[in-house]
Amino acid sequence: MSKEPSARPPQYTDYINPVLEILKKLGGSARPSEVCPAIAKDLSLPDPILEERLTNGVSRFENQVHWARFYLVKDGYIDSSRRGVWSLTEKGRTAARLSEGEIRGMVRRVQETTARPQAVEPSAAPAGGVTAIPIEELTLPEMPDATYREQLLATMKSLPPGGFERLCQRLLRESDFEEVVVTGRSGDGGLDGHGVLQINPFVSFRVYFQCKRYDGSVGAGAVRDFRGAMMGRADKGLILSTGTFSPDAKREAIRDGVPPIELVDGERLIEMFEKLELGLKPRTTYDLDPEFFRPFQT
Repeated sequence: MSKEPSARPPQYTDYINPVLEILKKLGGSARPSEVCPAIAKDLSLPDPILEERLTNGVSRFENQVHWARFYLVKDGYIDSSRRGVWSLTEKGRTAARLSEGEIRGMVRRVQETTARPQAVEPSAAPAGGVTAIPIEELTLPEMPDATYREQLLATMKSLPPGGFERLCQRLLRESDFEEVVVTGRSGDGGLDGHGVLQINPFVSFRVYFQCKRYDGSVGAGAVRDFRGAMMGRADKGLILSTGTFSPDAKREAIRDGVPPIELVDGERLIEMFEKLELGLKPRTTYDLDPEFFRPFQT
């Protein structure tokens, strides 16, 4: 797959074919955390596009990929399951690369049958019926309520340094780490604590971690410094941040020849709190499925 030259920034429709092709490459199904990096690599997307964020802190690139998946689901190419795995239907598995006309037709069909908010003037929509991208930047389609996520992230950022370190300690304990200790010592190369992850009765890893209450992006230098501080003291390293990690930082974390560093950004922190129902009170809500009732309307 090669990136097609374009004079404008990518829009969600640019990712419809890449989503289909990556899912085929990955055996017909994958998690979003696998799909987005694979698309970025195949399209050789530059760092500025990958680093761009929406006003709510969500990656614009990942948001657009999710909107591409939304249209593919509504048009029958991807299964509608919300269990965190994107899976091709038979239609998706056998589909050839979609032409621009086919993509415009898909967008038109979905928008005609799906109630969606309006965020731009009609004149802002380009010719051909494809909706202007500001509408797609409102929120991720599978995110039923972004408010609590923003509140959770804001709450973590408002904690004092020691409080955030203890919160990370609790999170690691809830995630099956043992002997989790917050050192809280200054001048220790940014090592905020350590713990033991017991894989099975025979295998365990000593892990050092660092906690960063960031609004912005953590760079490669911070990853290198942390690795240097933990070298010879632990088997693995873990950086938890309320912000994001730059593409250079992500590359540095998995660089060949040095111990890998696990990076947990604000989005992944929120997902972990959701999974563990930690500091969040769950509630159930539903969206009406008009397609279910369609056969009964005649």
